[in-house]
Amino acid sequence: MGDAELEAIRQRRMAELMQQQQQQGGGSEEEQKAAESRRAREEEERRAMLAAILLPEARERLSRIGLVKPEKARAIEDMIIGAARRGALSEKVSESRLIELLEQVNEQSGQRKTTVTIQRRRMAFDSDDDDDDL
Repeated sequence: MGDAELEAIRQRRMAELMQQQQQQGGGSEEEQKAAESRRAREEEERRAMLAAILLPEARERLSRIGLVKPEKARAIEDMIIGAARRGALSEKVSESRLIELLEQVNEQSGQRKTTVTIQRRRMAFDSDDDDDDL
């Protein structure tokens, strides 16, 4: 096989792969950019809505929760935005109201309070009485 034949085979294979990618929903770059800009716009609208609904202290607490447990923060945000769209919020959400919502989410998810138990290793020949021999 000559170089020309190999190049022709490569070109055909590349064209087939590009066609398969487009058929599988890869879409064009323009479609991907449009989808990305739409997601960014929706996220910006979400942030603006939360800024209008939450008091600064509540927004700060929610952002700290988002750093540790993003899925829980997202669930709380969805609850708050849903309540605002239904008209169930008569005033801005305070930090204490946010804490109540967090407790409700914890109860619904069935999570219980986390406890940490420390078990120290004991050496076979160590005795606490050795200190008394001095």
